[in-house]
Amino acid sequence: MTRLLHALRRRLVVIAGLLTLAYLVLPNAVVMVFSFNRPNGRFNYTWQRFSLDAWKDPCGVADLCGSLSLSLRIAALATLGATVLGTMIAFALVRYRFRARGAVNSLIFLPMAMPEVVMAASLLTLFLNMGAELGFRTVLIAHIMFCLSFVVTAVKARVMSMDPRLEEAARDLYAGPAQTFLRVTLPIAAPGIAAGALLAFALSFDDFIITNFNAGSTVTFPMFVWGSAQRGTPVQINVIGTAMFAVAVAVVVVGQLVADRRKSRAEK
Repeated sequence: MTRLLHALRRRLVVIAGLLTLAYLVLPNAVVMVFSFNRPNGRFNYTWQRFSLDAWKDPCGVADLCGSLSLSLRIAALATLGATVLGTMIAFALVRYRFRARGAVNSLIFLPMAMPEVVMAASLLTLFLNMGAELGFRTVLIAHIMFCLSFVVTAVKARVMSMDPRLEEAARDLYAGPAQTFLRVTLPIAAPGIAAGALLAFALSFDDFIITNFNAGSTVTFPMFVWGSAQRGTPVQINVIGTAMFAVAVAVVVVGQLVADRRKSRAEK
């Protein structure tokens, strides 16, 4: 018994990590299992029998793939806009001194601390006062605005850890500003930029509250899921969720493999 307690104590951190990971993955596992279900009624909440019908026809529900395509387009454009703007803001906040720098630094974190429903109502008020028609454009602008803070935070942390002597060495070797940025600064900052971009994409694709306030008649995938839950949950929603989860895991695994390969090459 003493040996068992000693072994558990030595592996306590690993056990706690595995339990936390299982807790996080459990909802995704349930979604994955029920993507192979064939319910008798409209609601896919109880297991009936195994079926591949939903996987064979994931777009079998009206407007499902249309809303998914719309969410992917909005997420891609919002990620692009938030990443470009967020990267420039992060470099400006870290590398330059200017008036109101402290205020800007504090205001950047405001959207992250503010309740999402408050931001959604504020953006709706802004758009209505401007006379803007609610739809694709207003959703895109709103998504860029609330994703921006997360990108700035991720990129800023990376830029702060960068050694400025590497850039100075590049300039000493007669590299111009553009060459220094493209060959030294950007590759070093790339992991932070990629992390911010992935985070922005996930936040934009999953968002419901801000989108619901500012979408008008536009229906994104989260809004489609919410609307379907009132009438019955089609199995195809689980199929799409499982596919998105698999893609996300594949991206993380590939990124880790590439990072490990680069690290092994650098050590050689």
